[in-house]
Amino acid sequence: METMKVFARLAADSGEVSMVDAPVPQIGGDEVLVRVGAFGVGLHDRSFIPRGVAFPYTIGTEGAGTVVETGDQVAGVSVGDRVIFTTSLQPQGGAWAEYAAANQHTLIPLPDGLTFAQGAAVPIAGKAALESLNALGLQGGDSLFIAGASGAIGSLVIQLAAAQGIRVAGSASAGNHAHMRALGLEHAADYQQADWPEGVRVWAGGGVSAALAIQPGTGMASQSVVRDGGRLITVSGDSAQIRPERGITVQQISHSHATQIKVAGLVAEIAKGQVQLIIENEYPFAEALDALKKTETRHARGKSVVVLG
Repeated sequence: METMKVFARLAADSGEVSMVDAPVPQIGGDEVLVRVGAFGVGLHDRSFIPRGVAFPYTIGTEGAGTVVETGDQVAGVSVGDRVIFTTSLQPQGGAWAEYAAANQHTLIPLPDGLTFAQGAAVPIAGKAALESLNALGLQGGDSLFIAGASGAIGSLVIQLAAAQGIRVAGSASAGNHAHMRALGLEHAADYQQADWPEGVRVWAGGGVSAALAIQPGTGMASQSVVRDGGRLITVSGDSAQIRPERGITVQQISHSHATQIKVAGLVAEIAKGQVQLIIENEYPFAEALDALKKTETRHARGKSVVVLG
């Protein structure tokens, strides 16, 4: 049996991740086998494990690479194609590997002008950014506050919102303020300063139309800068812990397979230079755990990716 190097969770009761040898995945009829060129690093990669799987379990949810095998039900994809793919919660393991299995419906062609690293940085952050904007329901002239605006999702939301004529404010450490302004941010808040919510409210003339809480634990503070009757959208899954006040609607972003088509459109915009893709660091395969630990600090400017070969 052919084997490969992977980064895997070793047990269900431990969060430890190590590089180990594992069999190359066997693909199903509607799947392809991808030789991984790069994979994205996500905040929850260590913990995002499906129930009932065997350990060690290869982690990771997104990547880019070259198709080396196709199932007998796969259409429109050929060996040698460069693709972007996702591997979310599939039993045969994720993207942190030399080879990965991916369902054909998750595939997006990787444009010739983009590297594997760029392709691997798009799927999760891009989908979350698009679904966040859909949930926010804003129009030109509205105002938006983003908590955790300098990361992979926030960097995209700033640009996409500003392109629609939405005025954007966001919070991040002071060192990331110039970066955010360059993407289209109007007002930068330093979350380490106790009076930052008042600064946002003043900028927005009494409160923003809506807020997007990307980082865990930022929902309550984000709600404080929203005008009466506005909207708060959370990305991290902690909306249930937030008690709505002043007529504000609080909800978690919802995931839809239909967004995949929009992600493909976003990839095309990135390839044309219409949207900037911010990659903070590219790590070699051997240093993937360093990339994970850095991402888990939640102090990011854009996306970190791991490049193979």
